[in-house]
Amino acid sequence: MRAIKDEMRAFKDEMGAFKDEMGAFKDEMGAFKDEMGAFKDEMGAFKDEVNEDRKRINRQWGEIANKMGTLVEDIVAPNIGGIAERYFGCKDVEYFAVRVKKRNTKNRGKTREFDVIVECNDMVIVNETKSSPKIDYINEFIDVLKEIYDYFPNYEGKKLLPIFSSLYLPDDVIAYLATNRIYAMAMKDDTMDLVNFEDIQGKV
Repeated sequence: MRAIKDEMRAFKDEMGAFKDEMGAFKDEMGAFKDEMGAFKDEMGAFKDEVNEDRKRINRQWGEIANKMGTLVEDIVAPNIGGIAERYFGCKDVEYFAVRVKKRNTKNRGKTREFDVIVECNDMVIVNETKSSPKIDYINEFIDVLKEIYDYFPNYEGKKLLPIFSSLYLPDDVIAYLATNRIYAMAMKDDTMDLVNFEDIQGKV
């Protein structure tokens, strides 16, 4: 009986020690849970920050893309007046406008922006500018030229002088423009210039 009593006391002591260990373990698990909660909150905040950074970066890229899209136009537009005078004898400009938005008078649902419009004497210069010249863009320009007087009925009867501009135009693009009697304007030396004027004059 004494031996059993001693064993029971020892077992009771072991159970007490086990209980203390379980209590310590429970405290550690509680601390771990709190740490995980804090980590979860930090990750949530980090995710929100990343989303905001991504939105900000996308917005900045959009602004840069828009600026790049108008940068070439900003370079081309100031050269149109000199081109008009040098090649077409336009000394008295009646109307000069950049980024003109016009509604089609025959189809009120169609609206288009024209990069540069110059009216001078009996002629009208219509300029289309692209940062990346492509044949598809030229074809679209050709389609627009077919209905140019639907956008500008007051210009009907005036000679139309279409110009397609970019900082650089490959030879095949220049040739394609000449074939369609569209003047090609690109960077030449240190200024913008018509690079297929003679070719078109030879076709007239």
